[in-house]
Amino acid sequence: AQKAPPASTTVPAIPWYIMTSPMTDTATKAFFKQKSFFGLAAEDVIFFEQGTLPCISNDGNILMESPSVVAAAPDGNGGIYRALEVSGSLGDMGRRGVEAVHVSSVDNAAVLPADPLFLGYCAAIGADCGAKVCSKACAEEAVGVLCRSEEGGARVVEYSEMDPAEARQIDPQTGELLLNAGNICNHFYTVGFLARAAAMAVPYHLAKKKIPAVTPEGKTETPASNNGVKLEQFIFDVFPHSRLFACAEVRREDEFGPVKNAPGAAADSPDTARALLLDLGRRYVEAAGGAVDGPGGIEVSPLLSYRGEGLSAAVAAAAADGSGP
Repeated sequence: AQKAPPASTTVPAIPWYIMTSPMTDTATKAFFKQKSFFGLAAEDVIFFEQGTLPCISNDGNILMESPSVVAAAPDGNGGIYRALEVSGSLGDMGRRGVEAVHVSSVDNAAVLPADPLFLGYCAAIGADCGAKVCSKACAEEAVGVLCRSEEGGARVVEYSEMDPAEARQIDPQTGELLLNAGNICNHFYTVGFLARAAAMAVPYHLAKKKIPAVTPEGKTETPASNNGVKLEQFIFDVFPHSRLFACAEVRREDEFGPVKNAPGAAADSPDTARALLLDLGRRYVEAAGGAVDGPGGIEVSPLLSYRGEGLSAAVAAAAADGSGP
């Protein structure tokens, strides 16, 4: 037997790579600088820009934003792979010794960054790519569905491209939706897979939009109805190329608080995401032996607890001095 080396007291830095677009890059960087990078080291917050693609009119012509400027839009979250390579971010990962990354969308308030359980599971089975999923709230929910393709690989069917009748099918064995593995844009990749993905031919999807365009009089106006399409690449279209794909189902009340709609909307709004986080905090406190007065729930800072662990002492102390649960 050998004596184990002393445990390190150094907290490793986790680099954070943030994808922006030419339309949001300046404002995003200014916001992070204003907030002092939220306490993180500035050198560990790396921004990189996704590409853009021209917008096309309904009759197949390229739309003009002005008489001299082509209307363009970000190339979708699937542009991440090429953007990581072109920006040098993949090279930066290599220099830092990064072996795997956790990717999530910006609009999920309940995401667990660098989730050790998810990353550990993927690493333990030798996966090069993986995704978290959760049960859909309803057949019409605006999330894609993770499926197994006829070739045996993983793929996601986007909600906008799904047959409504298929989306409503019920599994007779479970009584739940047959296509129920909602994709929440919460993914694992090895750096090696990201490098391969950067060279893959990812398909384009059409998104019908109201696109500001120049009129015959030379003015730029936003139309009242959809006047063209934006070309988008989807982040999940590389999944079929995975050599070993991992899938982890999570409870949506624990890890999916989407913010897609304006305040006051019935679903997927800042209000519903806030309510989810407050309820999650309440459950954390109750699991630690505490109680929360009233129906509003409680916020548990991620600086205090990542997913509810280590709260017993804090809950007991708060109860003892009457300052909290």
